[in-house]
Amino acid sequence: MEAPSATKETNGPTNGQAHPPPDMYLQPTQRATGNFTEELEGQKTSENISGIRSALGLHSNAPIAEEHDLAEHQDLMWSRVKLALREPLAEFFGVFILVLFGDGSVAQVLLSNKAGTSTQTTAPGGSGFGAYQSISWGWGLGVMLGIYVAGDSGAYLNPAITFANCYYRQLPWRRFPMYFLAQFLGGFVAAGVIYANYVNAINAYEGGPGLRTVPPAPNATAGVFCTYPQPFLTKTSQFFSEFIASTILMFVIFALKDESNNGASKGGGNWFPLGLFFLIFGLGACFGWETGYAINFARDFGPRLMSFALGYGHEVWSAGGYYFWIPMVAPFCGCWFGGLLYDGFIYTGESPVNTPWLGLKYLIRPDLAVKARIERRRRLEAQGTPV
Repeated sequence: MEAPSATKETNGPTNGQAHPPPDMYLQPTQRATGNFTEELEGQKTSENISGIRSALGLHSNAPIAEEHDLAEHQDLMWSRVKLALREPLAEFFGVFILVLFGDGSVAQVLLSNKAGTSTQTTAPGGSGFGAYQSISWGWGLGVMLGIYVAGDSGAYLNPAITFANCYYRQLPWRRFPMYFLAQFLGGFVAAGVIYANYVNAINAYEGGPGLRTVPPAPNATAGVFCTYPQPFLTKTSQFFSEFIASTILMFVIFALKDESNNGASKGGGNWFPLGLFFLIFGLGACFGWETGYAINFARDFGPRLMSFALGYGHEVWSAGGYYFWIPMVAPFCGCWFGGLLYDGFIYTGESPVNTPWLGLKYLIRPDLAVKARIERRRRLEAQGTPV
């Protein structure tokens, strides 16, 4: 599963914290030191890489504390790389943590069942190390902790949520490709770590080294890494299950990040990660059984590709009647629709929906959407707000 949050600059969400305040991007020349003011000398390191960051689609100034930006160690090559890729690295590790906890919970619950036939009676309660609800806990915790890790990027952690924020909350589209790549790689690498950690348990469960099977095989372990549907589901039901969960995800995230919503504690603040924990836990507990509630391209496709590379074979694509494309497409459709519902019926701020013809003119005439974004960007830059 997954989810993310919107940056402060976009007033939107994802699984994330508010973006660093605008004054973090300003270039002050003085700071308080003890009882006197010390003039700052030299140029900030982030200023030297502004061109690279702009070329990557990021804001020219990195979200970094001023005293860190002026530290001597920022002149090191790796420090410059970190500043240039600060937000993509945050998204990478945010998704990495998310999948690490989520897939880890699935692995422990499944593999603690000895060889897939009898439970470990030495486990607490004598019925294995966890149950289905443990998986909901794992994914909820993974999302919450991933948000804390990726706060400086907006902690979207989900390409579909990033997409919805670009469409509804004016997150610059130029950032989408870099965020998308970082999120995908985070899920891909995390799945490899899970495999390395549980490889012996996988061998025991499958029945021996080299045996790798995919649901609905009786000892299948491919479900540790990505989602597979229940065998009785039609293609329509598979899509609808992921669509409705993604719709709920985006609708509630927008509510939690809406600063005009009195029930959301002024945009979520420090409570937002906890709110996402309960949201993901609830989605798993109420909508997770039929398809595994991927609701996230990066959480599903990255680990699925890793499982294919690790020897699970072409069945990772063909299982469930070639189900693999559902968690790639349905989350984008669901998150877009969830944003449409929230903005159409509740949100009173700036949104394409709150324009004539519910913003449909921007779909028919993309040139008008481009002009509107350019005008908004100029207005925010004149106000000193980062875009």
